Amino acid sequence: MSNIRLAIAGAAGRMGRAITRIVLQTKGVELAGGLEAKGSAHIGRDMGELAGLGQAGVVVTDDPLALLSRVDGLIDFTTPQTSVFLSELSAQARIVHVVGTTGFSPEQEQAFEAAAHHARIVKAGNMSLGVNLLVALARKVASLLGEEYDIEVVEMHHRHKVDAPSGTALMLGRAAAEGRGIRLDEKAIWCREGHTGPRPEGAIGFATLRGGTVVGDHTIMFAGPDERVELTHRAGSRDIFARGAVKAAIWAHDKKPGLYSMLDVLGLKDL
Repeated sequence: MSNIRLAIAGAAGRMGRAITRIVLQTKGVELAGGLEAKGSAHIGRDMGELAGLGQAGVVVTDDPLALLSRVDGLIDFTTPQTSVFLSELSAQARIVHVVGTTGFSPEQEQAFEAAAHHARIVKAGNMSLGVNLLVALARKVASLLGEEYDIEVVEMHHRHKVDAPSGTALMLGRAAAEGRGIRLDEKAIWCREGHTGPRPEGAIGFATLRGGTVVGDHTIMFAGPDERVELTHRAGSRDIFARGAVKAAIWAHDKKPGLYSMLDVLGLKDL
């Protein structure tokens, strides 16, 4: 069986370089190209050199149409606008599109649903295998503990992260809401300031911290009478997201068109 040919969007970024390293180290896949925006100083650069591994013989381009016409899959950690645009091109090319970008609007989410009629899209707020296990556990715990257990999601990331709460925090909140059989948008408390009054029953609270070089820390708390259950994941490097993304691309290669999550990839949907 021939290798799965993978391209990387945002190839010169921190995640793009991490994914390049993982692709080059993974059997069964082949680094087939990188994509950056027009005008980028990295156009024409060797991807292996960008990743600190020496020449790989594969360069960065600014032509997505030409690139996607000769690959089996695209791994994309870019911006919401770019990811939506690339999902349309992935649908035209009938390839796998792994999306690790976060911060989408409802209208952009609908665009992915449309593209998934022709592309195999794996989209998740976090590609880490451990985080997705945490999400599945959060849903299960929420289903077992009653409303006397208050739910709080706390996350911290590096000072350069632009969206809040993080996509992973939202994954945890949605999982807890699913476990409780409620809608997150009806129960979420996104911030607290001033005289807020007592905590509403059944609410799901969020707290966002930013600073330093923290890759990503997430905790979901279930605070009940006289006890507290906490589930926590701490990311040590971006390689965990890169490994998950490559695993997702391999998994989706022989699947039918559709919109999938990492819970599908890991077989955790029914946990």
